[in-house]
Amino acid sequence: MLLGKIQTIMTGTAVPFTRPETFSGIDKRPRTGSVRVGLEGLEGDEQGDRRVHGGPDKAIHHYPYEHYHHWRQTFGDRPLLSAPGAFGENLSTVGLTEENICMGDILSCGTTVLEVSQTRQPCWKLDDRLAARGVALEMQRSGKVGWYYRVLEPGAIEVGATLNLLDRPHPEWQLRSVLQLLYINTMDLDALVRLQSLRLPPSWQKIVANRIKTSTVESWAKRLGGPESSR
Repeated sequence: MLLGKIQTIMTGTAVPFTRPETFSGIDKRPRTGSVRVGLEGLEGDEQGDRRVHGGPDKAIHHYPYEHYHHWRQTFGDRPLLSAPGAFGENLSTVGLTEENICMGDILSCGTTVLEVSQTRQPCWKLDDRLAARGVALEMQRSGKVGWYYRVLEPGAIEVGATLNLLDRPHPEWQLRSVLQLLYINTMDLDALVRLQSLRLPPSWQKIVANRIKTSTVESWAKRLGGPESSR
């Protein structure tokens, strides 16, 4: 089933970021022609902090361009919001959102096969990127976070390549439902147990297991506010 077409492909290199001893590859630029895709993402793409970005479970970040209308309404017509790339995404499309993509969806794109692995967990670097306090928190609140892919079959993609749904093993787990559980109805134990049965990345396995075991929600302060927020 055809889901959509890639409108923009972006990659970036890791460079010093806004705060001392921090690095980021969030400033991504459009690519033309065929771009090779490996198990850890697009050729030429880098991450500044490999502890929390990149790797096989976060190989490619997909962000819906239609969300940009919300960001312009909320934070004004900033130059970065005039074109894809403001949020460090690798792929930009129109028509695919957290409403119609599910955990575990398997898609073909170009000569690659991708699997939806997790939603983005927004962090403080988004605030610094847009020079506006509260961007990460609003992304979490609104559920306009985008998602990551695992690369099941390496290959190549290019602008205009179609995204085709090959399999949907978990139709009950639309990404919007996952986000509701992560950030709104955070202690729905029955739902957490069901989510735990999916092929979750290790960081998510830990989050879900800890909530079930302790009946408490992990702190978001460091992720949303930066390293100094935990001091």
